[in-house]
Amino acid sequence: MAGKVVLHGMWASPYSRRVELALKVKGIEYEFVEEDLTSKSEALLRYNPVHKKVPVLVHDGKPIAESLVIIEYIDETWTEGPRLLPQDPFERAKVRFWAGFLQQQLFEAMFPVIKTDGEAQERAVKEVHEKLKVLEEGIKGSYPEGSPFVNGDSVGLLDIVVCSILGSHKVQEEVLGIKFLDPEKYPRVTSWVTALTELPLVKEATPPHEKMVGLLQFLRARALKSAAA
Repeated sequence: MAGKVVLHGMWASPYSRRVELALKVKGIEYEFVEEDLTSKSEALLRYNPVHKKVPVLVHDGKPIAESLVIIEYIDETWTEGPRLLPQDPFERAKVRFWAGFLQQQLFEAMFPVIKTDGEAQERAVKEVHEKLKVLEEGIKGSYPEGSPFVNGDSVGLLDIVVCSILGSHKVQEEVLGIKFLDPEKYPRVTSWVTALTELPLVKEATPPHEKMVGLLQFLRARALKSAAA
């Protein structure tokens, strides 16, 4: 598909990382524009005037916002190469359902763990484990073959979303002292995430561990300070 591809993103954003992974899986050449979210560029505000957030994919001068919307656009526009969503409507619906669960339930449940401590954090951790239990049972029921790559042999949309949310679990463990991925409690989810994070393509799109640790420490300290003020 002809046309210049530019991705406006931020190095640590899991949403930006999703789009980067999708582009890499498809083998699409693109230019990455690093955005300073404390001083958003005129281009970002022009391309995404509604949410004013990254990522924004600009293809042939046309902007597309929201990570999951962008990934589906990529899959539908560049039809050659691996498909990011299954061709079968039912299988595609399952992928969209679990991608929605990961984003709306699990990912949202993880934020309070970072921003709180004491009893509030304990409640937040319990909530995350409840979501992980639902995910484990759901994947077991929806994908009984147990493949770590839910979309088959290649990385698909659901793999990309779970990787963007749980792929940095070792960073969270180091900063928070809390282990979410437990192979005894969640064997399918743990093996799935482990297999994905070992892929060269995923490693290439993953920010350095120490850099992520430093950022998470900063965000947590700022959130706790704000809560105490």
